[in-house]
Formats: sequence, structure tokens, C-alpha cells
Amino acid sequence: MMSSKWEMEDSQLTFFKCTRWQLEETLDPINCPFHYFCDSIYAGDYPPITDILVFFFVSFAYMATLIIIITSTVLSRRENKAKRYLLPSGPIFLPVILLILAKGQRINTLFPVSSFGPAILQLVQVSALVFKNKIDKEVNYVFFEASTISGVLHASLYLDAVILPYYTGFDALIASTFSSVCKSCICRQEALVVGGKFVAYRAWSTTTFLVVGVLCMRIMCRLCRDEAQKKRIFLIRITVEGLAWVSLIRDGVYLAVRSPVDELMLFRVYVFGSVLLLICLHVIAKLCCLVSKRERQSANTRI
Repeated sequence: MMSSKWEMEDSQLTFFKCTRWQLEETLDPINCPFHYFCDSIYAGDYPPITDILVFFFVSFAYMATLIIIITSTVLSRRENKAKRYLLPSGPIFLPVILLILAKGQRINTLFPVSSFGPAILQLVQVSALVFKNKIDKEVNYVFFEASTISGVLHASLYLDAVILPYYTGFDALIASTFSSVCKSCICRQEALVVGGKFVAYRAWSTTTFLVVGVLCMRIMCRLCRDEAQKKRIFLIRITVEGLAWVSLIRDGVYLAVRSPVDELMLFRVYVFGSVLLLICLHVIAKLCCLVSKRERQSANTRI
């Protein structure tokens, strides 16, 4: 009994770590039209201490972002430029996050990137949208914004390299039957697709391109000299930014309730709920600013 349980857990690990599924000729085209086996798996996991360090680093980045949002937007205090280096999209933390996501397949014990990597990417995207670079020199401004754009795109690619094999393995595990040829050999009634069909989230998605679009339009607004053209770009940027926030909220809610790992349900809801809290704080602060601005305008009109 214990041995069969260990074999099942070992099979699950093989499925979740598989990086390439090989389709081979089937001997039973009626009952097993598609026969797959795992052709390669990625290297073993890093020690648990790595997961602990990643967890504390991400927690620190989150708390820094939360504090800066509260002090700069909710409390309307002037933003300290030194604090911006502590942001997930800043020049210090973003390279570390890229390294975490690039090595994410092996960070898979206590704080698996395959489950919580999307929350890390969302933290970077929220940080990039909320905080604007206030740099005087245009060359430096364009350089930092372009670096952020590159970081967001690379983070999305690295995360997909982690979660797509994981989602594919999950699909192969629950929507297939085991064959007796080998431990990872499975029979399916339909073809196995990259990323599977049970979790629709992808890092390289509409959300990422909307965030990148906002950053690109910020650069265009900064460099544009024609006021009429600048106003048109600004209106487009506001529209795209609104769509980016809606897309981020949609992804956060979806990921909080939809994931292959049921055992981490409460912690998963807590993680993605924390990111949604940042979004709500920013939206509430912006709405309050808009209401107060209109009240001042109406008061001036009456005078």
C-alpha cells in the first residue's frame, strides 16, 4: 500500500517535471489512439532553503510596493526616488526576479514557482503600471522605460517556460490512462497540446502586451513635441491602461480559484489576493483623486 502511494507520487513528479512528451505509434488505435511517453525531464529541485529565500525576497518586494503605494498615492505624499529602487520593476529587484523565473523549474519544494510564479509576474506588472519614472533627462527616461519593457517581456517568457510543462503534465495526468509499457506511458483519446486545456492562463498573453503598450505610450508621450498629437497619444494610453488593469484583475481572480494544486488552495488565494489588494488600493486612490479634482473644479466654477 505504501509502495503504491510512493509510486503514484513519483509518477506525478515525473509528469509535472516533463519538458517533452513524445508521441509514438499506437498498437491499439481504437482504445488508445494517442500514445505518449515522457522523453525528458528537467534537473532536480534546488534545496528548500532556496525556496525560503525566494519567498522572503518576494515578500519584501511586495511589502515595499504596498508601503510605497500607500504613502505616495493613498496618503498623497511625495514619492521618494530612492524607494523606487525597491520596486519589483526597478533596476535592482527586476534582474533578481528574472533570475528567479529563469531558474523557476528547479524552485519547486516549499514555494513552487510553477504555482506562484504568475503572482510574481503580476507584481512586476502592477509595479510598472502604478509607478512612472520621474527622470528629467529624456535619454535616461527612455533607457529605464525600455529596460522595464524588456524585463516584463523576458519575465513572461521565463514564466511560460516554467508553467507550460507543469500545466501540460497536469493535463496528461488527469485526462489520460496509464499504459503498461512504461511509468510515464499514457493513452489519450485526443492529442496532448502544450500547456494543456485545464488551465487557460499564459504569461505571454494579452495582459503582458497591454502593460508593454502602456509603457511604450509613456515614452511616446514624453518624446512627442506636438501638443495635439501628445493629447491623442495620452487618450489612447489611458484607454490601454484601463484595459491592462481589467486584464490584471481577471488573471488574478482566475488564478486564485483555478490551479492544478488543490492542497495549496488557501495559500494560493492569499498570494493572489494580496496582488489584487495592491490593484484595489491604486484604483481607489485614483478614483478619490478624480472625485476631489472634479469637486475643486466645480467649486471654482461657482466662484
